[in-house]
Amino acid sequence: MKACIVGAGAIGGSIGFGLARAGCLVSCIARGRTLATLREKGLRFTDGGPVEAASIHAVESAGELGVQDLVVLAVKAPALTDVAPLILPLLGPSTIVLPAMNGVPWWFFQGFGGELAGTSLEPIDPRGIIASNISPASIIGCVVHFGASCPEPGLIKALPQRTLIIGEPSGKISERLNVLGEILRKSGYTVKLTDSIQREVWYKLWGNMTMNPLSALTGATMDKILDDPLVNQLCREVMAEAKSVGAKIGCPIEQSVDDRIAISRTLGAFKTSMLQDLEAGRPLELDAILTSVVEIGKLVGEKTPYINTVLGLTRLKARIMGLYPQPASEEPANN
Repeated sequence: MKACIVGAGAIGGSIGFGLARAGCLVSCIARGRTLATLREKGLRFTDGGPVEAASIHAVESAGELGVQDLVVLAVKAPALTDVAPLILPLLGPSTIVLPAMNGVPWWFFQGFGGELAGTSLEPIDPRGIIASNISPASIIGCVVHFGASCPEPGLIKALPQRTLIIGEPSGKISERLNVLGEILRKSGYTVKLTDSIQREVWYKLWGNMTMNPLSALTGATMDKILDDPLVNQLCREVMAEAKSVGAKIGCPIEQSVDDRIAISRTLGAFKTSMLQDLEAGRPLELDAILTSVVEIGKLVGEKTPYINTVLGLTRLKARIMGLYPQPASEEPANN
């Protein structure tokens, strides 16, 4: 299998290393120091043991590679509008596109959502640029459940337990889904195939949409967020709103808020990806994680005042720091 990693950071690099060790012909698109390091040292990886290296083909543009069997999209959501047109040389009629990204994806309502099926979310895919460049038929959805970091270009540090949930947006358990699942298992992952990838996306979002923005807003690790009784209560209110929105779009969450918070507590003094992005001066994924939920809430008639509050405060901080675009005008959010 020819596989290309678009975004060789913590998640993309981890998946790329696994694919290379499983025998795939792995390429990475990179620039600057990352490109130079990948060419010199390969893709380096550790999950607590010795650092291992996998030889991969590092290039600066998709045009140097041609059509791939698998394209793993592991860029930050704000970058995807610019990236999507650039990866067209990688995409053929049988190419699988595996977006390993946070938040509500642009393909979320592809063949799903009842009356909302086919809906395009403007905050996620402005003017439909992503959808016009990446065929919906190519997508297999992916939810990432593992922690990883990229302390320097080309070096990935990941936790030993790494789970990927994958599924067709249509819910079909297809032959290509089974094949991809086997390849990812050989790559070192626990893999779950699902007939409702949107529900899995929403469940992960249910935790991310509180801890990520609140950590960016406060600079606090997850344990400190949950230890503060007022902030803990705010998390609960946000999660209750998201649970109500999810129930109306076919993504019910059966788990209690208490149980989900208990899971978050097991991570201890964990620094979220959004806090890491803020500290590194990278754009924040607010639209995929929060704005999209507000937008969906409007579509189904669910008010989201607590989500609006967290979004407004975090967005303002990000704008002041130059990590989120300034608006030409801003409509008042759903109350």
